[in-house]
Amino acid sequence: MFTTGYVIAMVGIALCVLLCGVGSAIGLYKTGSAAAGVLGENPKLFGKVMVLVLLPATQGIYGFIIAIIASRQLSTLNEAITSVAGAGGMAAQGWAIFGAVLPMTVSGLVTGFFQGKAAVNCIYAVGKQESLGGKLVLYPAMIEFYAILGLLISIILVSAVPVLSYVPVENATAALSLL
Repeated sequence: MFTTGYVIAMVGIALCVLLCGVGSAIGLYKTGSAAAGVLGENPKLFGKVMVLVLLPATQGIYGFIIAIIASRQLSTLNEAITSVAGAGGMAAQGWAIFGAVLPMTVSGLVTGFFQGKAAVNCIYAVGKQESLGGKLVLYPAMIEFYAILGLLISIILVSAVPVLSYVPVENATAALSLL
């Protein structure tokens, strides 16, 4: 029942969630480890450190949002087993969805990793000088900007993927004769 285009789109969506999650997990591993060390010495810094720890988690959330938005296209693609566009059109739509989620996939992986690295250094700095807590959030937040750009571009691209017209099997010959 699955078409090639459907499978291509599913792989793209799955990679988006997976790689954004990997970027977030790596970032959270780094920040959590750094926070544990700093909080072991000064537990009063929990509030200031926690914001820095959680920043890399957003990429996983963004990947999930894109997956939800893009998966709405899958039902239409799966119904279009026989369409005016034919199998080539379904594969093309699958590749279009794959390409539309790619900006979030790449930016989520990369920014999650690097945001974690930046936040780790900020956590260590807060451990040395508590008054820097609010100011140091800015540095990993600048990396967040590029994750948000990936999110917005993927939303725009997924929304721009044309929906194939569903043509029931009994009407496929008549629809093709119109071409």
